Amino acid sequence: MVAAIVSIMAIPALAGEAGAIDTGDTAWVLVCAALVMLMTPAVGLFYGGMVRKKNVLAILMQSFIILALISIQWVLFGYSLAFSPDTGYGFIGGLHWIGLNGVGAAPNPDYAATIPASVFMIFQAMFAIITPALITGAFADRMKFSTMMVFSVIWSTLVYDPVAHWVWGTGGWIRDLGALDFAGGTVVHITAGISAFVAAIIIGKRLEHGIDNMAPHNVPMSIIGGILLWFGWFGFNAGSALGANGLAANAFIVTNTAAGAGALTWTIVSWMHGGKPNALGIVTGAVAGLVAITPASGFVGPVSAILIGIGAGVICYFAMHIRTKKTQIDDSLDVMACHGVGGIWGAIATGIFASAAVNSAGVDGLIYGNAGLVLIQLKAIAAVLVYSIVMTVIILKVLDATMGLRVKDEHEVEGLDVSQHGEKAYV
Repeated sequence: MVAAIVSIMAIPALAGEAGAIDTGDTAWVLVCAALVMLMTPAVGLFYGGMVRKKNVLAILMQSFIILALISIQWVLFGYSLAFSPDTGYGFIGGLHWIGLNGVGAAPNPDYAATIPASVFMIFQAMFAIITPALITGAFADRMKFSTMMVFSVIWSTLVYDPVAHWVWGTGGWIRDLGALDFAGGTVVHITAGISAFVAAIIIGKRLEHGIDNMAPHNVPMSIIGGILLWFGWFGFNAGSALGANGLAANAFIVTNTAAGAGALTWTIVSWMHGGKPNALGIVTGAVAGLVAITPASGFVGPVSAILIGIGAGVICYFAMHIRTKKTQIDDSLDVMACHGVGGIWGAIATGIFASAAVNSAGVDGLIYGNAGLVLIQLKAIAAVLVYSIVMTVIILKVLDATMGLRVKDEHEVEGLDVSQHGEKAYV
């Protein structure tokens, strides 16, 4: 027992120094990890501007506490569940790397042959962190802070970690199926989007939904958050090349291109449909374009990126409009419309536009004669949707029965800033 504890607590860097480490690749991936880390507080700002002023600190606090919580969860066991050798049937990794035991300076050629395994680990940590933070927009203004903390850890362990293993882990069944997800369209955005939608349904509408003015309290804050997301997304997508190389450059270019196409398209569509272009719309369109290009960023060229961004601008806009006008579901900040629908479109678009000429590790998609890739992408999407829905329902129902999901009515009316945190954003 003592020997096992000593082994787990050993300094990971001592696990080995051998291997063809490229210092340029290592530096690039570390910088990208820092960029992706910035995206989680950026989500807080993006969401914070869209809630009412009595709840802005609460939504910022949720992003920040998730950054802390999942940083610890990932080191203790999350990374091992997602990326250590498969336990069988392609479902989950084991506990071989619990506490980062054995994850050190030596590269792991199964994932990245030119950077230390520890660098790959911390880069992937930032993906694991931002994913549950995205969900918080669906239950803004009404979920108990304590329950949200527990939900984030359990959801990350039972939903994110297995799906990350399916798609990216050695032996993962979706990876072996041949589905493509360069930077997390399926792993991050579909899981977060559909889980957010489930949470909005189970937790229920805000008390003042449809009665009070729910207009964003600080659009400039959301614009700043959106700009930081666009900036951080270069690390998200280009960093997923895991090296300072041509593939990273391509991912960088198509990420920027799709964001621009999504922003322009959303602006034009909302202008034609709603009468006026608005600032929050252009930022949301950019985020939709970024979401959609994420799975495709390592497999498509710039022209395809424009088409993917245009598709995201149209599809996500009308998904948001339908949710708002045709349903009573209170997905407060439209996480499903932007991330869920955008992620689904991006995964399908990868099957359509992927080109082996862009990335020899990928395959050609529909427009290059391989219709089968679209079918594979659809299978992966369906599996992730079903699994995320079922597990999120179970987690929320158990937490509702044990801890309760919602704050008291009087606390919701007062605002979560005061009732949950004893603070006010503006005095």
